[in-house]
Amino acid sequence: MSITPTVIIAEARSWIGTPYRHQASLKGVGCDCLGLVRGVWRTLYGEEPERMPAYSRDWAEASLRETLAEAGTRHLMPVARDAMQPGDVVLFRWRTGFVAKHAAILTSETAMVHAHDGAAVAEVAFAPWWRRRLAYVFRFPGVN
Repeated sequence: MSITPTVIIAEARSWIGTPYRHQASLKGVGCDCLGLVRGVWRTLYGEEPERMPAYSRDWAEASLRETLAEAGTRHLMPVARDAMQPGDVVLFRWRTGFVAKHAAILTSETAMVHAHDGAAVAEVAFAPWWRRRLAYVFRFPGVN
């Protein structure tokens, strides 16, 4: 399978409506924001590149490490903000000075798919509120 932004976006959108479930990654059953990215990875590449350890809801605040960004650097390709495109994985900080702890997949210049606590996976506007919190951008490897 050729990995293109169109393929990535279609797979991300196929998760829309999946209920939010902390640490889960099963389309139609439950996932969190990382579980969504993991599920898209499995469709694109097969087995995940590393096993996810259990994590608490406050893992970022407790560790103060850029754990999510470090994993992105190990398995995805870092991209400059001004070069981001649909199909890219974006990571957000909830507040300045906090570590990045939320992930989404861009579906256009103005929209993204994400799993948000208390809701189902949805496609939402990549609005100024999100843009101000953007911390990292990554591309899936081998995207054509």
